[in-house]
Amino acid sequence: MRPGMNPQKLMLQMQRMQQQMEAAQAELAETEVTGTAGGGLVTVTATASGEFRGVKIDPSAVDPEDVETLEDLVLAAIHNAAAAGKELSDAKLGPLTSGLGGLGLPGF
Repeated sequence: MRPGMNPQKLMLQMQRMQQQMEAAQAELAETEVTGTAGGGLVTVTATASGEFRGVKIDPSAVDPEDVETLEDLVLAAIHNAAAAGKELSDAKLGPLTSGLGGLGLPGF
């Protein structure tokens, strides 16, 4: 802690930040994101916190002779949804976690 810093004020700041962090995490757990691949042939739904909730596959994407392409599309849609969730998470949590450095806490 830096010299002259008020420990009570620091504790209050930390409590506020913790409440804001918890609220942001709860919001991310409820916010849905989607990932698509193949021009919408495969759509994956997940929460912004990373819980996958569903997969939709357009019947035209199903070719018994080419299962590998469908597998690739599903994987690409999962990655797309995960990236959308990370982007939203970074936008919500980034300002909160970057504030830790301003408190003079080592390692932040």
